[in-house]
Amino acid sequence: MTQQILITGAAGTIGLSLRDSLRQPDRYLRLLDIKPQIELGAGEAAQLIEASCTDPVAMFDACRGVDVVLHLGALSTGGFTWEQYVNVNINGTYCVLDAARRAGVPRVVYASSNHAVGFHPIHGGVTVPDYLFPRPDSLYGVSKVVGESLCSLFHDRHGLDVVCLRIGSYRTRPTDQRALWNWLSPGDCTRLFEAAIATPAPGFRVVWGVSANARAIMSLGEAQAIGYVAIDNAEDYVEQINADNQAFERQRNDLIGGPFTEVTFE
Repeated sequence: MTQQILITGAAGTIGLSLRDSLRQPDRYLRLLDIKPQIELGAGEAAQLIEASCTDPVAMFDACRGVDVVLHLGALSTGGFTWEQYVNVNINGTYCVLDAARRAGVPRVVYASSNHAVGFHPIHGGVTVPDYLFPRPDSLYGVSKVVGESLCSLFHDRHGLDVVCLRIGSYRTRPTDQRALWNWLSPGDCTRLFEAAIATPAPGFRVVWGVSANARAIMSLGEAQAIGYVAIDNAEDYVEQINADNQAFERQRNDLIGGPFTEVTFE
């Protein structure tokens, strides 16, 4: 039987990467974004859907017959008003979860963020635990905290399986000192989402989304419990990082959110 996966925010950075890396025989991708998307390639088993995750009717239609929703659609860090974050990140997440519930989708994978806990201090040698209590570093971080809470509610009230991925610094390669401990490579990102899709009966989980970094401070206990095996290591790029980005050393790096905790950042 063909597995049906709906990806919201499919035109975003991670969405575009997963569009390619999640391709498998007997898998069909529904790619939803409010922005125009790259046209389908020959033989690409997918459907392009131009719609907003804040549209209940469009989301319900997109969810019908789906096995799992990967909810990536959101406004990212900085440059947006509180009202915009509420509309897209909070109301949009509610709309996705409710549409999934009404359409009978059994599982949602929610792209949360390390910014949900960015004001927690970093203690040398102390592992940041799974399920770290929210302490957001920005309005964006607050919206991700609310999103995690909605995911918890939809699991407890409606029985929806939800895996919340607190994603670190997703980049092709780590580009600063902070990324040495919270980098998530494209390859490991795919492995993380594949684990969240495949793990049996996850219930509600909050999972750190980082690679196998030598300087990692985040626990990978819950990630490993769902079958995630990280491979890539930011340490492989340390010489290039040191050469390219000395300025980062002058930024705040005693908190998980690093420079995102500065008063000028929203």
